[in-house]
Amino acid sequence: MADKPRCQWATQNQLAQEYHDHEWGVPCHNDQKLFELLTLEIFQAGLSWNTILKKRAAFKEEFDNFDVAKISQYSDEKVKTLLQNAAIIRNRKKIEATINNAKIVLKLPKSLNEYLWQFTDFKTIKHHYQSYREIPAKTELSIKISKQMKKDGFQFTGPVMIQSLIQAIGMVDDHEIGCFRY
Repeated sequence: MADKPRCQWATQNQLAQEYHDHEWGVPCHNDQKLFELLTLEIFQAGLSWNTILKKRAAFKEEFDNFDVAKISQYSDEKVKTLLQNAAIIRNRKKIEATINNAKIVLKLPKSLNEYLWQFTDFKTIKHHYQSYREIPAKTELSIKISKQMKKDGFQFTGPVMIQSLIQAIGMVDDHEIGCFRY
């Protein structure tokens, strides 16, 4: 796949290429996977996505494969254990936000898939960017989703993070025009 034209950001290394080629921008409707990506985007804030990709397997293991019901029950002892694990990002506020968000997901009157995708009527919005540099850090859509999520009790879900999430889950297709995935 090295010979395929990709979005410029995905040419950094093999992990970025694989993520780009098989996940990023592919419509995701699986609740557990959606929660995983939401969580990873939260932990990515202030860091590079490559850092998250390198630590992704450890996150999956330490966060019970992103099982919302299990995470919602994490105790203070579990938080302390997570804070000791150098294989993940050790940020108390992000860990606590993940636990909070799991509890919020369980309280939603609909699935996480239905909750997120309702904002686009369950359709992908395709953009036409020449370069990833043209892609805005936040949009009217990410601002709208962020406001609703905050209103519903989610944490660490600002418009920039939500913009990254909606790209990751394929709600918006921001592949560059020259990319083989476009």
